[in-house]
Amino acid sequence: MEERKPLTKNQTVRVVIEGYSSEGLGIARVNGQVVFVHRAIRGEECDILMMKVLKNAAFGKVIAIHTPSPHRQDSDCPYYGRCGGCDFRHMDYAEELEAKKGRVQDALQRLGGSEVQVEEILGAAETRYYRNKSQYPVGTQGAVGFYRARSHEVIPVECCLIQRPEADAAAEALRAYIRRFRVSCYDETAKKGLLRHLYVRTNAAGESLICVLGNGDGAPHEAELVAMLREAVPKAVGIVWGVNRKVGNVILGEEYRTLWGEDTLVDTLWGLRFRLSVPSFYQVNRDQAEVLYKKAVEYAALTGEETVLDLYCGAGTITLCMARHAKSAIGAEIVPEAVRDAWENAKHNGVENVEFMEGDAKIAASELARRGLRPDVICVDPPRKGLAPEVVEAAAEMQPKRIVYVSCDPATLGRDVKRFAALGYEAVRACAVDLFPRTANIESVCLLERKD
Repeated sequence: MEERKPLTKNQTVRVVIEGYSSEGLGIARVNGQVVFVHRAIRGEECDILMMKVLKNAAFGKVIAIHTPSPHRQDSDCPYYGRCGGCDFRHMDYAEELEAKKGRVQDALQRLGGSEVQVEEILGAAETRYYRNKSQYPVGTQGAVGFYRARSHEVIPVECCLIQRPEADAAAEALRAYIRRFRVSCYDETAKKGLLRHLYVRTNAAGESLICVLGNGDGAPHEAELVAMLREAVPKAVGIVWGVNRKVGNVILGEEYRTLWGEDTLVDTLWGLRFRLSVPSFYQVNRDQAEVLYKKAVEYAALTGEETVLDLYCGAGTITLCMARHAKSAIGAEIVPEAVRDAWENAKHNGVENVEFMEGDAKIAASELARRGLRPDVICVDPPRKGLAPEVVEAAAEMQPKRIVYVSCDPATLGRDVKRFAALGYEAVRACAVDLFPRTANIESVCLLERKD
């Protein structure tokens, strides 16, 4: 029997791509070892060059395609492969959706130990210019763009195909401001320099709220900065300075000062008006957020008699949507500005059967359980890290009939589904909703019901 030779760096091998990783990389197997292949498509036979070989996995890139996939296409973005924002521009959207649906299904089965089937994936009608929130890092030499994949090198980007044109215009204005006034930019290694990020939020009407974040209380020539941003983005409603002195890759700060105009932006979602400050959480794809929340309300199966608890409620978007179909709804959120926005949003929309409380989700869940609250439905929409074990336990302790889990990371969803199963809750429905076309990110909704 011929001995299998281990893979080595710079080796060329021929493979067939079997599927996709969570980051959208193609997956092949060579001598039993998993190989992740950049820009490969399922079903393709290709030659790959080994770029990195580890103990349990290897990474390669395509150098020749012998059997191309019918889903392969040329990238429409000049930055693709350098900027780390997009992952699927080498394939058509239909194949991207299949890859994402498979990722959610795999996480629920392999990590969650669940037999629930992903019923569908709801794709976006528009895959370009959909992001209503843009966050541009500022490089040490004044580059304003996006990080190269798996690095903190900033790639200058003048036109991004998934950001709004208003955001790109603000980025160009900031570049001009940096050059004109020779403003220092933050160096993560030296922990010195001023400008760190540009943040732009744009609503459905094309109005924008702009925030410049820096390692200090203010910027030089603030009047000129405001004038340049207003000229670049005529429909801006406000410009804010954010203070971020934290070490690390945290983008937003804890202090904000309005340089001009308003410090909030109003957007409409599902017939409701939402007031959004810079720190408030709001889905980056408004149109698909409506699809996502509609599915969450469907899974909640509300009749108008239920009490709903919404953890990680942000500015109250899901809470208010649920409240329209329930007897009452309670939202919990740790960000003070978001809680204030949530109360204002309830007031301006005339929704009176809601309550919002400020606090960490696990503390809020424990406190409500201590108060003897027994919600009929609990909705959770946690950050990428998923739910803390204490939150899972507190939610199960309140014994709701249904738990609607809105997730932005299939891996942590799968992990938490397994935790809920151990506490008597079974996943019975699931679907995927694509809020992030051309990137590897995917949202999903999972319904868990209490076992009798």
